[in-house]
Amino acid sequence: MTVIDAQTRTGLRQVAHRLADAAREVTLRHFRQPLVAEAKGPAGAGGGRFDPVTVADRESEAAMRAILSRERPGDAILGEEYGETVGETGLTWVLDPVDGTRGFICGTPCWGVLVAVADAEGPLFGIIEQPYIRERFEGGFGVAQVAGPSGTAPLRARQGRRLAEAVLLTTFPEVGTRAEHDAFAQVAGQVTLVRYGLDCYAYALLAAGQIDLVIEAGLHAYDVNAPIAVIRAAGGVVTDWQGGPAHRGGRLLAAGSPELHAEALAILSRCPA
Repeated sequence: MTVIDAQTRTGLRQVAHRLADAAREVTLRHFRQPLVAEAKGPAGAGGGRFDPVTVADRESEAAMRAILSRERPGDAILGEEYGETVGETGLTWVLDPVDGTRGFICGTPCWGVLVAVADAEGPLFGIIEQPYIRERFEGGFGVAQVAGPSGTAPLRARQGRRLAEAVLLTTFPEVGTRAEHDAFAQVAGQVTLVRYGLDCYAYALLAAGQIDLVIEAGLHAYDVNAPIAVIRAAGGVVTDWQGGPAHRGGRLLAAGSPELHAEALAILSRCPA
């Protein structure tokens, strides 16, 4: 992992907050306003799901990239809308300008903006920003906290829950492929409560100790880097379904504790690749 001194860590965190501030301003300008949502691929792409993009997605990422070009010009960038920009410092900013565009165009408040700074081994610091609710969850560089209308509070993932007591969230009921859906259903059949559709806000709730598990599949790097940083800073565990690194996307299992993670992993790891 890249060694970063305290002054640089502070500077990176400040830049991350400026990115989140800029994305908040842009996305709120378009939220609950008339929008044209374009499909990223042909009908039926992405497992049959409508995969939309709007001017809010594009302007949000453009605003964040403009800040990085001024303040961190040597860093690489990986963003959902404008792809990858090569850097030279060993650090990469991983940006999802609107995570949950489907919810955004429906006017629901559970979408968010994801900002992370990572090295080759994974995320070092991340922010899950919810502009409309005005909550900002951050984790990494010795920080794990949420700031919002009720003030600032530490983030701490919930401990001591076994699978039979757990609350599980995911975005799509079908989860992924048929095999992935069946594996998810085996876990879901053993927990106390399952809820759907919260996009990145589910990860924020896990870091805040409100829920216990998030299980998803078919993810991209920009979907997961910020949530991984925030959850780990809060004491949670995040891996893929085989127990390995999850920061490149694909299948993800996030749990509030190592014990709960192990219970869910024992089931999910049997899912064929």
